[in-house]
Amino acid sequence: MNFSYETKRLRIRVLNGTFAGQALRFYKEDRELFESCEPLRVPNFYTENFHRYLMNYEYNQIIKGMMMRYWVFPKMEPGRIIGTVSLRNIMYGSYNKCEIGYKLSSAYHGKGYASEAIRRVIWIAFTELNLHRIEACCLPENHASIRLLEALNFQLEGRMRQYTQIQGQYRDHLLFSLLRS
Repeated sequence: MNFSYETKRLRIRVLNGTFAGQALRFYKEDRELFESCEPLRVPNFYTENFHRYLMNYEYNQIIKGMMMRYWVFPKMEPGRIIGTVSLRNIMYGSYNKCEIGYKLSSAYHGKGYASEAIRRVIWIAFTELNLHRIEACCLPENHASIRLLEALNFQLEGRMRQYTQIQGQYRDHLLFSLLRS
């Protein structure tokens, strides 16, 4: 498995803590958007030290095969992080599955960048990690994410009641899946 891939318009890379400043900038630029659909942040989330620690921790988890987080860069701006796509809770054996998560800078919404990056990561999951199933969850009112998942051929499986705490309240999520076939 590689730690760097390219698509027509993007570079998708695994990073370590040396890129903490760029990651912090990415999160700060769309703070309100990201916080609206994610759990409460720890008090030091918006510091470079936090992101350095987190990125090094995740890098070690990647080496162990526990997860994958790819950071997305446009080829035209190779120093600017515009998104992230992660594969979490990777399970092998009789499951061969994972959960996918993603976020993209609002400046790049509606231009196909999210689907381009996610398609590549789906290919990695099915081809290089040899997984059978990818699950994705989103808030029922996140219509853009629902449209994206449907365009990527994910199938709605149902509603998970009070699945995740978002901004201090447990919220229902829709469960989608994609099977390797």
